[in-house]
Amino acid sequence: MPRAKLAISIPETMWINDVSQSHPETTFEVVSALAGERTGIALIELQTADPLPVITDMADRADIVDFDLLWKGESSALLHVETTSPSILQPVLQSGIPIEMPFTVRNGEATWTVTAASARFSEFGRLLDELGIEYTLEYVHEIGHTRADDLLTERQREVLLAALERGYYATPREATLTDVASDLDISKATCSEILHRAEGSVIRWFADEHAGVARARLVSDTDTR
Repeated sequence: MPRAKLAISIPETMWINDVSQSHPETTFEVVSALAGERTGIALIELQTADPLPVITDMADRADIVDFDLLWKGESSALLHVETTSPSILQPVLQSGIPIEMPFTVRNGEATWTVTAASARFSEFGRLLDELGIEYTLEYVHEIGHTRADDLLTERQREVLLAALERGYYATPREATLTDVASDLDISKATCSEILHRAEGSVIRWFADEHAGVARARLVSDTDTR
């Protein structure tokens, strides 16, 4: 089954294009979203040095009809947003291709990862073209599903691989957490949190697999007695 990653240029008619380009250093992580014909609802996490200017700009927009700040930290914030502007998710809904959540938006560009049957991809591309949404296909490849595919989110894989390539896990360590965060253009706190979650998932998976092997050996030893 094909799995593809796309860089989507968000149309100017959509509020998140304007706000994200006004704050190009901010990452908007869309945790969940619902899209209708006239409204869109999303749970969005901001990752930036100071969320307050971004929050202020969003709260002042006429096309954002409902806006709730759920929590705010030093370099991140979680927002519930309802908007009357067209939803960037329309081609996803119309083509029936599920998009992996969360996905990110930065400086007018969204990064999507989608997995679907081959027949649906041509319809997906046609709808993007019909709506005038420009995109770049970063990769497409066939996948075979394993349990390991469910371990990490796309963002966690990205940060974990960046840390690995940078030498963060080398012995002796070749890069600091600050180095990795700087390479990814995110805060040190955000980088630490993402890596901690990813490491926890990998460790739990390893422990479960190890326990499974141990149980299998115990059963095998018992059967041969």
